[in-house]
Amino acid sequence: MRPEESPGLLLWHATLRWQRGIAVALTPLGLTHVQFVLLACAWWLNSQGEHPNQLALARQAGTDVKMTSQVLRTLEQKGLVEREVDPTDTRAKRLRVTSLGADLAPRAIAAVERVDAQFFEPVPLDDAIALLGRLAHPDA
Repeated sequence: MRPEESPGLLLWHATLRWQRGIAVALTPLGLTHVQFVLLACAWWLNSQGEHPNQLALARQAGTDVKMTSQVLRTLEQKGLVEREVDPTDTRAKRLRVTSLGADLAPRAIAAVERVDAQFFEPVPLDDAIALLGRLAHPDA
């Protein structure tokens, strides 16, 4: 099999191209890709009336728990999220997106959605979602 026929290599190259586009879109907003994902997930969960702890946010985002904690520290330093002690479990911290984070999150989501729309334009959206869903959750 030639390299250009390798699904894994093609996926690798496609992922790198997509990530570069996301980085370009998020840089003016002062966010890295992982900062964006965690902020957007926390913002969405907050908008649903939930105040997740770090473990719940990591599960929602699909990120490593330790890395999530480190990135949340950075988002907290930027004034985008606050970590508050959970009144029912003092070992846990609940996450709340600040007003600054709540202003930034939808703008960042819109920027990422523009990159996604351009990146996936050659493929019908339903087909892309179906394929990526199967790849992300093969047992579903």
